[in-house]
Amino acid sequence: MPAWSDDKRDDPQPCRDADQGKFETIVRDGRARIGRIHTQHGVLETPALLPVINPNIRTIEPREMWDRYGIQGLITNSYIIWKHDDLKQHAVTKGVHDLLNFPGVVMTDSGTFQSYMYGDVEVGVEEIVEFQRLIGVDIATMLDVFSRPDMTEEEAKKAVQATIDRSQASLDSAQGVMLNGPIQGGIYRQLRKTSAEGMGCFDFSIHPIGGIVPIMEQHRYKDLVKIMLATIGELPPERPRHMFGCGHPMLFAMLIALGADLFDSAAYALFARDDRLLSPQGTYRIRDLKEWPELVPCVVNYTPETVRELGKEERTKLLSRYNLEVTLAELSRCKQAVHEGTIWQLAEQRSHQHPALREAFLWLTTRPFPTGLSSDVLDDLILDDRSAARELHPSGGIWEDDWSKIVAMQTPRRKKGERWGGEDTRSRPHILAARKQLQKRWRPRSSEPTDVLILNGKPGPWRQRCDLLVLRLAHAAPDLEVLVQTPLGLIPYSLEDLNPFAQVDGPTWLWKRRLNTLLLREELHRMNLEADRILILDIGQESLLQAASNLLVKHGLLEEPIHVDDTQLPQLRDALRRRQILDKLVVLSNLTYENAALLVHSCSFVIGGTGRVKNVIDKDGKHILSPRLTDGGLSITDLGAKAMHQQRSTVASGTDEKDASSWTGKGLPQLVVEEDAVEFILRGRNVFHGFISSCDPWLKAGQTCLILSKKGKLIGHGISRCDANEATRFKKGIAVRTRSDFSKSFE
Repeated sequence: MPAWSDDKRDDPQPCRDADQGKFETIVRDGRARIGRIHTQHGVLETPALLPVINPNIRTIEPREMWDRYGIQGLITNSYIIWKHDDLKQHAVTKGVHDLLNFPGVVMTDSGTFQSYMYGDVEVGVEEIVEFQRLIGVDIATMLDVFSRPDMTEEEAKKAVQATIDRSQASLDSAQGVMLNGPIQGGIYRQLRKTSAEGMGCFDFSIHPIGGIVPIMEQHRYKDLVKIMLATIGELPPERPRHMFGCGHPMLFAMLIALGADLFDSAAYALFARDDRLLSPQGTYRIRDLKEWPELVPCVVNYTPETVRELGKEERTKLLSRYNLEVTLAELSRCKQAVHEGTIWQLAEQRSHQHPALREAFLWLTTRPFPTGLSSDVLDDLILDDRSAARELHPSGGIWEDDWSKIVAMQTPRRKKGERWGGEDTRSRPHILAARKQLQKRWRPRSSEPTDVLILNGKPGPWRQRCDLLVLRLAHAAPDLEVLVQTPLGLIPYSLEDLNPFAQVDGPTWLWKRRLNTLLLREELHRMNLEADRILILDIGQESLLQAASNLLVKHGLLEEPIHVDDTQLPQLRDALRRRQILDKLVVLSNLTYENAALLVHSCSFVIGGTGRVKNVIDKDGKHILSPRLTDGGLSITDLGAKAMHQQRSTVASGTDEKDASSWTGKGLPQLVVEEDAVEFILRGRNVFHGFISSCDPWLKAGQTCLILSKKGKLIGHGISRCDANEATRFKKGIAVRTRSDFSKSFE
């Protein structure tokens, strides 16, 4: 094995003084995000693992972690350093980076975990923070009060309040050093919220979720998920979230999907000392292995048998490297999933690796919610499995708001098809967000009960097989609403190419399952469509027009088979295209049907080679919209943005998210920037955090938005990379990818 020291990495460069302590997001998939923390010892990209280094026991040298593994940051314990005179003297005189021989980001813990393990520590609240500052750490940690899962609610409440009470003194002692503000509260939902809200009011840089080690040791993953749900939605979004003591790769995908940014653990070394191996599939013992569960570089020249024959010290070091390499590989896999928008799909897969993890995932996404409980009872329920709360589901009761925040942060449309992974697929948050958006905004042509025809039995693209049928139905039965049954739910035929509904990658039987009329009627009701009669047509039949005619005649919707003069087809096709553009403007751009009709009433279309609308041209011959083939969405031009802006009567003035019911039909969200950014945005430059004064509360990541000056002038449009809560809170990074250049058009 080549020596790790043969290949040295350059030491990191300090961040700009103005960026010290700032966090920015680069990519996101709902609440999961890839970001950067700016420190004096380089930029730490998240999600990241901070390996725990015991300065007295270095199983893997910190310098090797930097040079060989590319680890950007680690965590060590300031209390251990403070307590040992030799370590303390070295750290005080030469700094903690020299003590550890590590050039990257160094975070330190305060001794809270030692107090949990061994009793009270001997150092004061301000003293330990001052010591961390003195030895030059990048990120220090205040001395919080650990809340154990076996604590009573009153005991945990005291721990929460004591931690909050220590916050300001700890920040004063830090004197500008980045400081962790841990969240406590045991297994009590409301206490976790209280802790998050209270700690979020102080100027901390990062918020670790504390008190979770004993929960993970007992495999109480459902409680861990509940803690995440209760906590992260209450924290300031511009601060990273750190899972204190969590380092098992099996948990990464689900926790990252729920919003975790940082992990730390000594598990890579502790498990190795016990001859155990970490894996995304669970934990293995070296004594049971014939082959490696994960083949990583450090063991390519070894077999499990030869490793068992090594001496204890050598075996521990090798297995420590194995555990570290497997952990880093899984973290990289999770980051790639965030880039691809598939982090929840990966979480689904990983949930099958442990019964308790599967239980947590099912509780989170699919478990039924028991009815009949009063709101007073629900408010009093706690997280403990021993209480009635163990059956509560995010879709109702006390968890509804917490789960809805995760769904609301999703980008409904993806550039890739949706890979079917079983019934879990329907519960992926971005699919729930897409269904909610459709059900909330789309409206049938009539508010009265009407007959519904559901096309079923074949995957898309449905246009190739069904367009001619739908056109003839529009003439023969104009009041009939036509929808398509997809594995993800019903969609109107006018939105038949809309992602994710139209782009499911799965077995053919998915489209051939027998449909339940009662469930269909319930789903139609959620789409504001009261069905009189529901007819289901198998579009896998050869003579589709004849089959449809027979079905409609049989149920009395027609007196005779469909006969349409083909000379009427161009007019019918034009009407269908207008309906398609109209519905997309309503569902995707949040326009009212009245305003959408004003845009498309006198428009003409440029048709592509596949027969689809390529461009939408207004009455003056100007290109305003383009339907996208990749996801069925809409791209707007500069003139299209101007047309939509003219329909708005007000300028965005705040980010109040309380009155969500009033947002429907308000149009594309608007974002107002400071005046010193206007000239750059007019030239097509991106909108950066720190230059936003206000925005509409329905702004979401991945959504088209309009960019305005404070005077209300439209200066650009683009794709948002944040939601309304994040737009004004983040101070670094790109907020909107601008897709316009108004420097000449709007002078």
